[in-house]
Amino acid sequence: MERPPLYGARMWRQAGQLLLNLPLGIAGFVLAITMLSVGLGLSVTVIGLPLLAAGLAGCRVMGGLGRRRARSAYGSEIHEPEPVRPRRPGVVGFTIAHLTDLLNWRSVLYNVLMLPWGILSFTLTLVAVIVMWPVLPWAIRGMAATDRILIESLLFPGALAERVRELEDDRGTVVDTAAADLRRIERDLHDGAQARLVALAMDLGMAKERLREIETEDDVAAATKMVDNAHGEVKLALQELRDLARGIHPAVLTDRGLDAALSAVAARCTVPGGVRVNVDLKGPDGQAERPDSAVEGIAYFTVSELLTNVSKHAGARSASVDVWRSDNQLMVLVQDDGKGGAAPYPGSGLAGLAERIRAVDGVFLVQSPEGGPTSVTVELPWHTHTARR
Repeated sequence: MERPPLYGARMWRQAGQLLLNLPLGIAGFVLAITMLSVGLGLSVTVIGLPLLAAGLAGCRVMGGLGRRRARSAYGSEIHEPEPVRPRRPGVVGFTIAHLTDLLNWRSVLYNVLMLPWGILSFTLTLVAVIVMWPVLPWAIRGMAATDRILIESLLFPGALAERVRELEDDRGTVVDTAAADLRRIERDLHDGAQARLVALAMDLGMAKERLREIETEDDVAAATKMVDNAHGEVKLALQELRDLARGIHPAVLTDRGLDAALSAVAARCTVPGGVRVNVDLKGPDGQAERPDSAVEGIAYFTVSELLTNVSKHAGARSASVDVWRSDNQLMVLVQDDGKGGAAPYPGSGLAGLAERIRAVDGVFLVQSPEGGPTSVTVELPWHTHTARR
């Protein structure tokens, strides 16, 4: 990788940010000290704590400006935290939310420290630009690194806050997935089995009336035909109910585990050369074990969806499914020799699978160059049962 020139645009951009530390440091210091002093001084009154909360919100805005500067000038990967969301409406909710947010207080500390650091970095940068030209790039680089460390150490959202945000996102994904599954089940019941059962009731009612009015052999034949039609509707309704139950949670998965369940899915796949299935879930002691039932279900439906995509879109001649245990992870690898080009773009089935897997802290990786082959790797947590009935 080509290194940027010593006296290039990046160095001058960083030098400009270092010179900007002084005016921003003065503004942030005045805001932090003034609002804290006034807010704490008036905390015994009605307006004291709301003023303090407003000062914290202002310091948070100044911290956001620091994060943007770090990303643009120093190449920092620090990202914006989630906004403060009051749990109660009105001034009381705003005040409580901002007073209890840890990042707000760290932003106050950042704004206070920015004044001495701003004076120092402004002075050193100005001196370096005027009289230290030969070592200017290294001086700027060192001060920029210090500035970046200060920003990242005080203005980073924090591991706990990030984990809370991830869990909130995962919870939303799980709720949306459950709602979508419920709508699918309702639609299948309404459009499939329910409609057939209504038709069955009508056919049986008509057959009953015809049996009461039997006078000729033609009436007997007509009634027999109605009963035959009703019998056919019953079989179709039962098949649709079986398919629906298999889509919710197949009995073979509960009774016999992933090996048998995935073999059944592979047998229904329409790939000409068939689907090879290899499941090895032996633990460290060599005994076959089973992961958590929720993980089993996710693995099963993921493979089922992937094989459905292979049948419909891949144009493959053969496919394979490999499932194994790696320490405390359940690994799934689905491959096919189709035309490739698959990608989890927004709104696609693969994107939905990726969201469902990430909701349980899993990993979903698609490798599918144009022309194939396609390889989908899934990593799920194991969560071994201590006991299984």
